[in-house]
Amino acid sequence: VQLQASGGGLVQAEGSLRLSCVVSGRTFSRYALGWFRQAAGKERETVAVIGRSTSSTYYTDSAKGRFAISRNNDKKTVYLQMNSLEPEDTAVYYCAAKEVIMTVTPTTVDDYKYWGRGTKVTVSS
Repeated sequence: VQLQASGGGLVQAEGSLRLSCVVSGRTFSRYALGWFRQAAGKERETVAVIGRSTSSTYYTDSAKGRFAISRNNDKKTVYLQMNSLEPEDTAVYYCAAKEVIMTVTPTTVDDYKYWGRGTKVTVSS
């Protein structure tokens, strides 16, 4: 399984970015998918995850109300729409996947098995 994230870049505070992550493999619909980030000198943290059901989502507190995670099973892609960006959102953003049963939506970094290389997001003040 390979994941390829894109969409990062430099944006001013209060701006928006949309990250995309294409996942290879035949069983995309069986994956829970997540976006995680790692700022310089800090540990990787969960930003948002989405389960096999699009109604099953989780957001870290700092992302609630600003970010939205979504998935398109036909395109084998997971998205992260980020609005009202703040300098504190500056980090490398990673997408990850894990095959799960329908009722499970893992939320922690250690839960996820497959990882992409990351895309850098820089928010200037």
